[in-house]
Amino acid sequence: MAAKPYHHGNLRDSLLDAADALLAQNGAQALTLREVAKAAGVSHAAPYHHFASREQLLAAVAARAFAGLAAAMAAADSDRTRAQGERLVDICEVYVEFARARPAQFRLMFGPMLAQKARHPDLKQAAEGAFHVLVMAATAFDAARGPELALTGWSLAHGLANLAIDEAFTDLPVAVPEPSVLARAMAARMLGLQGGVDQ
Repeated sequence: MAAKPYHHGNLRDSLLDAADALLAQNGAQALTLREVAKAAGVSHAAPYHHFASREQLLAAVAARAFAGLAAAMAAADSDRTRAQGERLVDICEVYVEFARARPAQFRLMFGPMLAQKARHPDLKQAAEGAFHVLVMAATAFDAARGPELALTGWSLAHGLANLAIDEAFTDLPVAVPEPSVLARAMAARMLGLQGGVDQ
């Protein structure tokens, strides 16, 4: 996948676009500043204008992914024609679908880098921002149990997302619906929604 052409003033975005493409192709282990520079069509020294190390680059890629996840969850929570419980179910589905569409990004976001987020303020802010979206939506559903529901729902969606991207549901001796359908059903059950929600 070719990186977007570099234009003066958007070197950082061009490098992150190139890094995202390489991450999807080869995984985080193969991601280096030199390879990212090559994919972005800039000199080997160019990335150092924005990233002092490979770790800083990976943190920036993960931060941008968390921002994307937060935006997707916020969009799922924005339809005021739907009940708050239904919007929480939508968030669960969006979370699982985000992971399935971007497995390499998802693994990077929640890999060893996350434990080092205190060293990377942008990553820390983006990760906490994504969780904040979930907490606010859960608290709007149940003010007293919001944080507990957010943690439970996150654990459910995250586990389901990992099982889906690792293809753990393949060839099971029981019928397994599509991950997005399963995510909705499990979230509805967790929330105690009568009759479930629309699929």
